[in-house]
Amino acid sequence: MESPLLTGAALENEYFSEYVAHLQLHMTLQARNLVPTLKQTVQDSRQQLLHQTQANFEKLASRQGL
Repeated sequence: MESPLLTGAALENEYFSEYVAHLQLHMTLQARNLVPTLKQTVQDSRQQLLHQTQANFEKLASRQGL
Protein backbone atom coordinates (compact mmCIF):
# COMPACT_ATOMS: atom_id res chain seq x y z
CA MET A 1 0.00 0.00 0.00
CA GLU A 2 1.38 3.41 -1.00
CA SER A 3 1.47 6.32 1.36
CA PRO A 4 -1.00 9.17 0.70
CA LEU A 5 1.92 11.55 0.20
CA LEU A 6 3.40 9.39 -2.56
CA THR A 7 0.01 9.07 -4.23
CA GLY A 8 -0.44 12.86 -4.04
CA ALA A 9 3.00 13.40 -5.56
CA ALA A 10 2.20 10.94 -8.35
CA LEU A 11 -1.08 12.75 -9.09
CA GLU A 12 0.69 16.10 -9.09
CA ASN A 13 3.32 14.72 -11.46
CA GLU A 14 0.61 13.37 -13.78
CA TYR A 15 -1.18 16.74 -13.72
CA PHE A 16 2.08 18.53 -14.52
CA SER A 17 2.78 16.13 -17.40
CA GLU A 18 -0.69 16.78 -18.85
CA TYR A 19 -0.19 20.51 -18.46
CA VAL A 20 3.17 20.38 -20.29
CA ALA A 21 1.66 18.30 -23.11
CA HIS A 22 -1.21 20.80 -23.44
CA LEU A 23 1.24 23.71 -23.43
CA GLN A 24 3.39 22.06 -26.11
CA LEU A 25 0.34 21.51 -28.29
CA HIS A 26 -0.74 25.13 -27.81
CA MET A 27 2.73 26.42 -28.67
CA THR A 28 2.90 24.21 -31.77
CA LEU A 29 -0.44 25.51 -33.00
CA GLN A 30 0.62 29.09 -32.29
CA ALA A 31 3.90 28.56 -34.15
CA ARG A 32 1.98 27.33 -37.18
CA ASN A 33 0.02 30.60 -37.13
CA LEU A 34 3.17 32.71 -36.74
CA VAL A 35 5.22 31.16 -39.54
CA PRO A 36 4.44 32.71 -42.90
CA THR A 37 3.75 30.41 -45.82
CA LEU A 38 6.55 29.87 -48.32
CA LYS A 39 4.25 30.66 -51.25
CA GLN A 40 3.85 34.27 -50.21
CA THR A 41 6.99 36.21 -51.19
CA VAL A 42 5.68 39.70 -50.62
CA GLN A 43 3.60 40.26 -47.52
CA ASP A 44 1.39 43.14 -46.67
CA SER A 45 3.12 45.38 -44.10
CA ARG A 46 0.13 45.07 -41.78
CA GLN A 47 0.39 41.29 -41.88
CA GLN A 48 4.12 41.47 -41.16
CA LEU A 49 3.43 43.72 -38.18
CA LEU A 50 0.74 41.33 -36.93
CA HIS A 51 3.09 38.32 -37.18
CA GLN A 52 5.89 40.18 -35.41
CA THR A 53 3.54 41.37 -32.66
CA GLN A 54 2.23 37.85 -32.12
CA ALA A 55 5.78 36.48 -31.97
CA ASN A 56 6.82 39.12 -29.45
CA PHE A 57 3.75 38.47 -27.32
CA GLU A 58 4.40 34.71 -27.33
CA LYS A 59 8.01 35.32 -26.27
CA LEU A 60 6.90 37.51 -23.38
CA ALA A 61 4.16 35.10 -22.33
CA SER A 62 6.51 32.11 -22.42
CA ARG A 63 8.99 33.90 -20.16
CA GLN A 64 6.40 34.77 -17.51
CA GLY A 65 6.49 32.73 -14.31
CA LEU A 66 3.46 30.69 -13.37
